[in-house]
Amino acid sequence: MKSPLARLRRFATQVRRGARFDHHAYWRRRPLRADTVMYESFSGNGALCNPEAIFRGLKANPEFAGLKHVWVLAQRDSAPELVREFSGDRRVSFVRYRSTAYFKALATSRFLINNATFPAEFGKRDGQIYLNTWHGTPLKRMGFDMPDGALESANTVRNLLCADYILAANDFMAERMYEDAYRLRNVYTGRIITEGYPRIDRQRLDPRAKAAVRDLLEHDGLEIGDRDIVLYAPTWHGDSFRNPEDDIDELVDAVDRMQRTLGTEHVVLLKTHQVVHRFAESRPRLRRILVPNSVPTNVVLGITSGVVTDFSSIFFDYLATGGPVVFYSPDPLDYSTSRGTYFSAEELPGPVVTEPESAGRRMRELLGGSDRGPAYATWRQRFTPRDDGQATERIIDIVFRGRTAGYDVRPAASDGRERLLLFLGGMRSNGITTAAMNLLDEIDHARYDVTVLMAYSRRRWHRANQNRIPDTVRRLYRVGGMNGSKWEHGRRKLDERRGRVAWHADPARHAHLWDDEWRRVFGDARFDWVADFSGYSPFWATLLLHSPAAPRAIWLHNEMVADRQREVRGRKRMLRSLGHVFDLYGSYDRLVSVSPRLTELNRNELARYAPADRFVTVRNLPNVRQVRSGARQALEELDGHPVDPDSGQVLVPEWVERLREHRGRWFVTVGRLSPEKNHARLIRAFSAVRARNPDVRLLVVGTGPLREKLQSQIDTLGLSDVVTMTGAYQNPFAIMAAADCFVMSSHYEGQPMVLLEAAVCRLPIVSTAFASVLDALPDDSIHIVEQSDKALRDGMLAFLDGRVPPSRLDVPAYRAEALREFTDIVSSARSVSARSAIGEEPAIGEEPGTHAGASARLSANPPENRGGSTTHDRAREDAPNDGSGRHRGIPIVSAPDRG
Repeated sequence: MKSPLARLRRFATQVRRGARFDHHAYWRRRPLRADTVMYESFSGNGALCNPEAIFRGLKANPEFAGLKHVWVLAQRDSAPELVREFSGDRRVSFVRYRSTAYFKALATSRFLINNATFPAEFGKRDGQIYLNTWHGTPLKRMGFDMPDGALESANTVRNLLCADYILAANDFMAERMYEDAYRLRNVYTGRIITEGYPRIDRQRLDPRAKAAVRDLLEHDGLEIGDRDIVLYAPTWHGDSFRNPEDDIDELVDAVDRMQRTLGTEHVVLLKTHQVVHRFAESRPRLRRILVPNSVPTNVVLGITSGVVTDFSSIFFDYLATGGPVVFYSPDPLDYSTSRGTYFSAEELPGPVVTEPESAGRRMRELLGGSDRGPAYATWRQRFTPRDDGQATERIIDIVFRGRTAGYDVRPAASDGRERLLLFLGGMRSNGITTAAMNLLDEIDHARYDVTVLMAYSRRRWHRANQNRIPDTVRRLYRVGGMNGSKWEHGRRKLDERRGRVAWHADPARHAHLWDDEWRRVFGDARFDWVADFSGYSPFWATLLLHSPAAPRAIWLHNEMVADRQREVRGRKRMLRSLGHVFDLYGSYDRLVSVSPRLTELNRNELARYAPADRFVTVRNLPNVRQVRSGARQALEELDGHPVDPDSGQVLVPEWVERLREHRGRWFVTVGRLSPEKNHARLIRAFSAVRARNPDVRLLVVGTGPLREKLQSQIDTLGLSDVVTMTGAYQNPFAIMAAADCFVMSSHYEGQPMVLLEAAVCRLPIVSTAFASVLDALPDDSIHIVEQSDKALRDGMLAFLDGRVPPSRLDVPAYRAEALREFTDIVSSARSVSARSAIGEEPAIGEEPGTHAGASARLSANPPENRGGSTTHDRAREDAPNDGSGRHRGIPIVSAPDRG
């Protein structure tokens, strides 16, 4: 139990956090400051990179003299030179990262410029113009190309989708990084600018400027003298960007060894990556060689005679100078296999070495006039073709004047596939997750561009299930929480508890909270069809109703009325939440049950919530390859056996040995240990079977809230030696395939995926009668009995007497039919949706309220189809696209009164 002091500290933290949210929410309701630009580089690590170059370009142009500039700094000393330079300029101010002033600027500045990402709280407001410049052409693999890249890049993808413009230094960066690695193809609705990199303009220094930079570095303690500079600029190393490795000692050792090889006519300076600079600046011994973070990297490149790097993108910028590059990495194979690179060592425009002395020696040869090889000129032309010193002015022309004619400004590429978005639910190891994975495996990815939405989680089981998603599928995560004040959300939750669920779409009440949340999560991404594949969460079901105009479907995986009444440990946990989901059904175009009988049942029982013609069927698909492959795995090798806590040795349970040797006749059931599965009935029926056949055994595979209660029942009946509760296994198919008969005792189900899997394993199946079991398989190969202990006992005895044959499944025919059902609901929902706007592309900077959210759908449904709720919402239409690529309503800013 926590101490009173710990509880007090936690309470104080919660109060501060709540106050920050309310402060942010207040400023998000205030008018935008049309003459204000906010700049952020690397979360405030300095006034650096492209934002710094654009800032100076705007400051130097009299046309933009009316602009106000807000710089984000992690600490006041993050950019001391810039602070001193503009300390007397009332139009330049500085805010501390994540301070109250920061969130005010983030919420109210008309123009936002960042070279990385804004935090999770950021959601672009209508009228804001967001330019994401990124920070370099990648050599390292990025985004989804990295190991675990979808999760690691969650906030990056969110930021890019929010951006009106993203800046590419070259075509490779636009295509390979943005469109492919970050999966912006098809869904990004902003514009990609490929007109050079403003920060590279800063490398063009005249002799006077070069002298000034050298003096600045000398003033900061670097020992340069009149020597030529060789810059050693390695990237960061480690498991993740948030947790980089502190390898500063190795870097210093490398600098010393290079310096000895180069000789006294050159000085080797160290430029660390932003994420590890904090390690370096705390070491006094580095003062003589460490380039301060406050000095823009490209300015230093402007006075550098040669660059040594490993996998940092800095060398791409340096190619514009024509100076030599040497690639030094002690173990390039280790990095390329763990993180990956887009180019092999043999392709790089410079020598690749593994020792610091070799790096120094090769650099000395290149500085002495040694041939750089044909690759150098090719790379320079490919990666810095537009870096002519005027990139900053072109970017200003595009973003601040709205001029695109004659410039390389384009939307993200589109391959014409239909864009589908599916929310997958909690990603627990259950039937819904299995059904979702199987659908994603089987869907026609040549026809559909599929995106899945999930909650952000680093739990082991969550990540394991995420990793089952095919690589062809785009993964988006909801990072952070909803914006809005505590009072607004308190009122929203109270209204929801009172059953006023439809108020989520009322502009006078809560619609702005949900519309803001959609944009915070998805930016301006567009989808042609949206589905809640889970169907159990009122939050997610509501959020999907606030997507821009698109048909929407929601899955009904079970007999939903019965599921709502399900009782676990004396509580009906889903009574209120599923009731709220029911109230949203009328706003969905399709309500998808997973079997024809279940569709009919849900259509009748939920008639007051939605018209009958919206209830349709899409049957679940088995993953035949996974089942057959899993069935062949050795039982003792299954992942899920207990582990000895002391030795770490896997303890193979005794039942595995008995099953492997097939002692007796084995029944098996697989499923969550929850009330609707009625395992208690199965155990009672099995007890009666064993009274007549002592050699029978029963395996109950799965876990759930009733485990202890069921184990107690087994012990009470004296069945502990013949009934085994195995726990959950990632691969239950090996267990199923080794057993003799599959048995199911459920009170109700959706379309049990496990029955399809049992049929693939060719198991005889005995099941109690519930609505969807009658068409769970395409033919009558399930032995169905009444829902009673006696009937289930007799069904199991029928198997033992040889009267229950193996089940059958024509896999190709079933698969084709299920995929046709899915394709039909995607296409038919589009034809009937009153909100469908397939193919529209919004204009950048479109006016507030431009995406038709749930209010449009609800207004088309009379109250009797919404569970009796009432609201008066007007549909909002998408703003037309004038095709010019210009910001609508964004003037040229040239004086304070022009805003």
